[in-house]
Parts: sequence; C-alpha cells; structure tokens
Amino acid sequence: MSSETSHHKPRVAVVFGGRSSEHAISVLTAGAVLRAIDREKYDVLPIGITTDGRWALTADDPERMAIADRQLPTVAALAESTEGAVVLPVDPTNREVVYSEPGSVPKALGEVDVVFPVLHGPYGEDGTLQGLLELSGVPYVGSGVLASAVGQDKDYMKRVFTSFGLPVGPYEVIRPREWEVDPAAARRKIVDFAAEHGWPLFVKPARAGSSMGITKVNDLGGLDEAIEEARRHDPKILVESLLRGREIECGVLEFEDGPRASVPAEIPPVTAHDFYDFEAKYIDSAAGIVPAPLTAEQTAKVQELAVAAFDAASCEGLVRADFFLQDNGEFVINEINTLPGFTPISMYPRMWQESGVSYPELIDRLLQAALHRSTGLR
Repeated sequence: MSSETSHHKPRVAVVFGGRSSEHAISVLTAGAVLRAIDREKYDVLPIGITTDGRWALTADDPERMAIADRQLPTVAALAESTEGAVVLPVDPTNREVVYSEPGSVPKALGEVDVVFPVLHGPYGEDGTLQGLLELSGVPYVGSGVLASAVGQDKDYMKRVFTSFGLPVGPYEVIRPREWEVDPAAARRKIVDFAAEHGWPLFVKPARAGSSMGITKVNDLGGLDEAIEEARRHDPKILVESLLRGREIECGVLEFEDGPRASVPAEIPPVTAHDFYDFEAKYIDSAAGIVPAPLTAEQTAKVQELAVAAFDAASCEGLVRADFFLQDNGEFVINEINTLPGFTPISMYPRMWQESGVSYPELIDRLLQAALHRSTGLR
C-alpha cells in the first residue's frame, strides 16, 4: 500500500483485453467488474490492452463493454487515444503508473495498489502478466505464475491432476514440432487414439479458453479442418475423447481459512449447438442450472474434487473447475480456469451468488485477499 493517510482508498487497476483470441470476452468481463466495484471503497483505473499489445487508457464506461447487436466489444473502440500508452514500471519501489503520447510530456496517473487482471487466454491468464506484476511488486487478484501457466496449458494441467490422483479423461497431445516435422505421423497418432477410444473426438487448442477453436469431429473426414482450426489459436493441440455424461461446474474461492467450494452448476445440453461452444456461451447465452440437480453425496464429491484441483495446481484466489459426471456415476475433471469469466451470464459469479456471496462481495473479497497477499515467494 502507498504511504498516504488512513483515508486513502486502495487504487485498483482493472487490466483487460489483451492479445489472445479471447480479447472480447475479457472486455465483457471488465465491464461487469467495473460495474460491481464499490467506488466508495476503491479508486479505479481501467487499462485496456489492445490486440497488438499496446496498454491503453480507456474510458471507465461499462455500458460500452457489452455485446451490441451480436457485435463483441474491443479495447481499440474504448481507448482514449490511438497512440497513447500506459506504462507500469518494473520497479518494486515505484508503483507510479505513467501515461505518454507521442510529442507530449508523460503524465503520472498515480500509484496502483492492486491489479485486477481480467485477461483471458495467452498473454494474460497464462502467467505472463503475473510475472510482470511480480517483478513490479504490485499485488494482484488470482493465481501466481506457476498456477496460471498450469491452468492455461491443458496438457500440463492434466499431468498435474494425474500426479495428484485426480480423475482425468483420455487425451492425446500433438506438439508443434510433431506437426511441423511429420504431419502424417501426427495425424496417425490421432487416428490411433480414435481407434482406441472411438469417435467423436474433440480437437482443441492446448492453451486457449472460452471454447475458442474447439471442433467436435465425428469421423476422419472432419479431422484435418479441425486440426487447422485448433492450430489457428495454438500450435500445440489437444485431442480428447467424448465423455458421455453431464457437464458440472464448481467454483472455488479462497477465504481466510482456506479455499471453499460453491454450490455446483450444470450446463444442460444445448439444442441449437453441437456442444457448449463459444456461440452458445456468449452470443446465445445458454443458461446453466444453479444449483445443479445432484444428490447431496454427488455435490459433496464434486466440491471436494474442485478444492483438490485448486490445491494440486497451487492456485490462489479463485478457480472454476469443470467436470463430467459420467453415466457410471463417476466424476472426471475436464479443466480448471484460473480467471473465469465474470460476464453477467458467467457461471462463476452465479454459483457464488447461490452460495450466499453476492457479486459485489465476491469482487471485494478477491481484492482484499490480493491486497493482503505479498508478491514474491509465498
């Protein structure tokens, strides 16, 4: 905290947008977070990162951070200038944020006490921004470098879960070099996987979220196009077998006495889409069922697994854990999301709302936890 009077309100930099294919989802999340932050308790500085990586000063205008006529919002449309840039000093003794434009004297924007990163995907959720903030000595909401990286890379995420004895479904990974050196051999690897586990398969980027770049492949005919689509988002791809069962999600939030799980939610089958893809999530707003219609025993089990996944990946602050409840009654963990969406229809805040933690209280709890947590080794 900066050394000012006892009446000093913590200054929160809400950082959003970013270079990943989930840019627009991050803007939607930022709009919801900006609406919910208690302005009596916090000063707020919105900072958007454009798709080409420029840190821009943006309008504090949540109404413009929403889907309008099925069009997704962008930082470029919100930026106060097409050239001005915000700079966070990489110096633990100085938290002064500076704004500069070509031909103008740099302007100090004041010190930042805590960063609320609402970036999704690579270059933000994957440990890269967290590393920058560690170097800068600025506290931030959410997991640290390692947990963020593990949470972004589904290959290593599954390896960590397996090592901790958590149930994971069958999967195969095609690394960039495999595809570049011998695409025919990489393709055979997927075909062999299908022969063992059956069609359909899901082909997805290993390090993306928000259901970006995922294709459900019913047979050999659609495989090449699915690989191409996944590689458009990430040169490393993941292939998973279809797990028959119900999609169950559970939120984890860190309290003073440790992580706790929310009531779970269920994502019902979407009739207008082949699976719960990007359009279903964000454009057509498929509604999840909160709380999920589970038995008391099933609810307790998925909550236990969600907290175990949080601990296995060394997470902090918050996580949304996604599961399949298979037809045989067993849960399989699909993935965790270390910075889940906070859009008005997002499951994470809805699950906590149903668990007795309102949206503004959720934001406040995350900010307070970050302010009381040191950077560096902990």
